[in-house]
Amino acid sequence: MTDKNLIGAKIRQIRESREMSTHELADASDNSINLIEDIENGEVVPSLTPLIKIARALGVRLGTFMDDSPQKGPFIVEKGKSHQVIYFSGLEDETKESAMEFYSLGSGKSDRHMEPFLIDVDIHDDDNFNLSSHEGEEFIFVLHGEIEVVYGQEKYKVMEGDSIYYDSIVPHHLHAYGEKPAKILAVVYTPF
Repeated sequence: MTDKNLIGAKIRQIRESREMSTHELADASDNSINLIEDIENGEVVPSLTPLIKIARALGVRLGTFMDDSPQKGPFIVEKGKSHQVIYFSGLEDETKESAMEFYSLGSGKSDRHMEPFLIDVDIHDDDNFNLSSHEGEEFIFVLHGEIEVVYGQEKYKVMEGDSIYYDSIVPHHLHAYGEKPAKILAVVYTPF
């Protein structure tokens, strides 16, 4: 398992505790069995959409894949220095490289309904990418740099200090825009 994909072991643990096969999870989450196996074995860096589908199929929150020692009370991350990092490809088909690093700001709170993240967004080299969709909503605030959000047929440039809030059921993709990476605050809500 790669050090950039430790959530695969958590997914396997939850799947096995529910006595579910990889084939059953693939069917229930509308993912390929190869993708499920590759994620569990840590061979790929998944995008957010397949993980949300896997969480729903397993009947858990997305954040369950990040939780180690949850607590009921408030959870503090000092100066944005979360030690819970999740790496995502940002792409559905190309999952060998990480294009986004998600620093969880809520991983210690067990009963949360939102997933807040600080995200380092790398530059996207070409214009070929697949849009993804999942149930829920996303709020993005650009801390540094500039991002482009492709939302359905539209494209939005969101600059430092700007925010965008959208329904994530509409096919979408975001990436750094221009020649520099970006840093964003994102809050993802997925109904459970």
